[in-house]
Amino acid sequence: VFEKFRDKQGNISSDDVSCLLMLYDAANMRTHGEEILDDMITFNKSRLQSLMLKNLEPELAEEVERVEARRYISSYEKKVVQYGTILEFAKLDYNILQTIYCDELKELTVWWKDLHSRNDLSFARDRMVEMHFWTLGALYEPYYSYPRTIVTKFTLLASLLDDFYDNYCCTTEESTIFTTAIERWDERTTEEFPAHLKPLLISILDTTNKIEEELKLQKNRHAEVVKKLVICTAKFYHAEVNWRDEYYVPTTVDEHLQKSLRSSVCMQIIIAVLISLRYGTTTREEDVNWAFSFPKLMRGVSAVGRVGNDIMSHEREQASEHVVSTVQTCMKQYGVTAEQANEKLKVVIEEAWMDIVEEYLNQKRPMEFLEKSVDVARTMDFFYKRDDAYTLSLSIKDTITSMYVNPCDL
Repeated sequence: VFEKFRDKQGNISSDDVSCLLMLYDAANMRTHGEEILDDMITFNKSRLQSLMLKNLEPELAEEVERVEARRYISSYEKKVVQYGTILEFAKLDYNILQTIYCDELKELTVWWKDLHSRNDLSFARDRMVEMHFWTLGALYEPYYSYPRTIVTKFTLLASLLDDFYDNYCCTTEESTIFTTAIERWDERTTEEFPAHLKPLLISILDTTNKIEEELKLQKNRHAEVVKKLVICTAKFYHAEVNWRDEYYVPTTVDEHLQKSLRSSVCMQIIIAVLISLRYGTTTREEDVNWAFSFPKLMRGVSAVGRVGNDIMSHEREQASEHVVSTVQTCMKQYGVTAEQANEKLKVVIEEAWMDIVEEYLNQKRPMEFLEKSVDVARTMDFFYKRDDAYTLSLSIKDTITSMYVNPCDL
């Protein structure tokens, strides 16, 4: 089918931007070994970039970068042929969802401020709104309000742990003490615990216990999994601290990813989403166990998040003492510059997407689970496409404002 779009030299002669864009999008459904689609990705990307630099209309340039419904609405308002009724319903739907999201933010803000009142969290990124927006990438539907709130709380705890192990936990000894206490899950272990670490540990245990209790009240069969997710997250971050303090630089990118993929927290986010859907009453235990085994789908999503994060944050993070990134490892492996390493790592991301598509098409797991896994990967891609938009959230200020503050004009 795709051969029909190519001439005798294997190129696409059309300059129709809309057609080229649709063909480019379709070709991204490729899996490993589909050379025709590989060629189309390479050609269309180069052709579209060239047209954007020369004479691409602003409206179509916006379409290339569209990431959410609001931009679709703005784009269709400018079209000569308008679909009035559909456009009106799209705006109403957007405004209704915006109201729901803002109600959730009110609840989360109370919880987040209470957490801050009991802890000195000056070491951590204050990104409650951004994290809720992140969760919307996988759980945007109106009927997922409760799961969205639960997943946002969990990912905020994961973010706190990330910053704790990176910025607040200065020594391997402190990291070991804290991680051991998390694994034991017993507040009584804090009796001989460093005083400056005690409030944070208690807050993490209490918050997780409350989430577990709420899930049990919802008749969730997998409520205790949340505790396991927090423990896993702490252990993976602790492993990175050991790596950092040993000044260890892996010899290959593959070796690096064998350890660092798990600390991207993508697996934990997907599992949190999985058990929260329909309050966990229909999620099968075998699917949860499968996800914990870190199969190809989990590895693919994690690679999109880990490598994308490293490419965008490498220079900033390496200015201080930090675990080596995949960028450094790639530079060492191939003897190349950081810029050249980034280009090689973008290929790793493309291959990860092929793994994700392949697993999705195999459909060996419930479709809802597969779809949400892909959505997590897409959200990772959005946040690390042009910057580390979670850490440097000013880069998505306009998007956040349109999502929560400015309704669509009817």
